[in-house]
Amino acid sequence: MSADSNDGQTFSAADLKAVGFDATLGLEVTSATPDEVVAQMTIDPKHHQPYGIVHGGVYCAIAESVASISGVVWLIDAGLGGKAVGVNNSTDFLKSVPSGVITARSTPVHRGKRQQLWQVDMSDDAGQLLATSRVRLQNLA
Repeated sequence: MSADSNDGQTFSAADLKAVGFDATLGLEVTSATPDEVVAQMTIDPKHHQPYGIVHGGVYCAIAESVASISGVVWLIDAGLGGKAVGVNNSTDFLKSVPSGVITARSTPVHRGKRQQLWQVDMSDDAGQLLATSRVRLQNLA
């Protein structure tokens, strides 16, 4: 996802579009506020590990992206500007799935001038928790 356009102008949260690796994953932000970002991704075989279920790294990537978007949206809203990058990602895998839609939802744990900590929960179509992450971000000026 990108919070900066090519000319340096900042997009609003509603204008966030998948770029780079997020576009490759198929991750789409469905809502973004300073207190919560919700994103979805439809699973297909490119997301599988050899046993036909979603690769754990996919969950880590979703969490990193959703937390980073959350961090930037909050920084913009708080008037602090800048960017946020991941410095730690701890993801627990709870249930495996071979298909469907993964919905990721972020909630803030801590937001400060230098760092932020976000909880990202990922669930399946039935609302069952698949994975949960804590992602620590460093705010960059």
